[in-house]
Amino acid sequence: MSALLPTLFVSHGSPMFALEPGSTGPALAQWAQQLVQAHGPLRGVVVLSPHWMARTPAVMINPKPETWHDFGGFPPELYQLQYPAPGSVPLAQEVLTLLQAAGLEAQGEPERSMDHGAWVPLMHLFPAADVPVVQVALPLGAGPREVYALGAALQGLRSSGVLILGSGSMTHNLGEFFGGQRAAAPYALEFSRWIEEALQRGDLAALLDYRTQAPHAVRAHPSEDHFLPLFFALGAAGASARPDYLSREVMHGMLAMDAFSLSA
Repeated sequence: MSALLPTLFVSHGSPMFALEPGSTGPALAQWAQQLVQAHGPLRGVVVLSPHWMARTPAVMINPKPETWHDFGGFPPELYQLQYPAPGSVPLAQEVLTLLQAAGLEAQGEPERSMDHGAWVPLMHLFPAADVPVVQVALPLGAGPREVYALGAALQGLRSSGVLILGSGSMTHNLGEFFGGQRAAAPYALEFSRWIEEALQRGDLAALLDYRTQAPHAVRAHPSEDHFLPLFFALGAAGASARPDYLSREVMHGMLAMDAFSLSA
């Protein structure tokens, strides 16, 4: 393993992303192949998904996490998919130690399964399911600053072959998604490109205050749980990090599938 790994933010969109990869799925696969070629085999992936929330920071310490189909109303073939990546108890304990050293009251969860916010993008990134996965919970009530601090506590893992992954969505208005809205929604692009410009200039203050500064922020995220994983990846990358975009695809008219790595 050589050099410092970048961090990664991916939009996992609808669970159907597992079966309908669009252009984003192949882009993630290509990026992961290039990452391993450049840095060597990974020791593991530490992923934060909004589909696991806990009162305090929590860490999956399950050595054999099950594939959790935590959604309903989708085609039967989606529920047949399995992602049998192993967990890593040693890496999970390392994550716990780092979080606790940062003053966060983190706890281990030995029975935790992988929710679709974790396994769906990982199916595209590492289809062989041969990279150990450790999932971290999104603390209930946390905002951008708290999630940034959560990622920052884990920065050191990047020097030892661990990929820090924030899995959320660049836009996530489920009312429009389930309401049948499928026409292209200009607001999704306007919001996404504002975020990209802020990332490119390293404007952390604006990003942390995106809720009031970014155009259409409340429409893009009626609740901000799916946007917060961006700050997990950004915190682990550090304030000097800049994005390298892998995808700017928009699915279903309003689900922006932006994916980018972050490195100094």
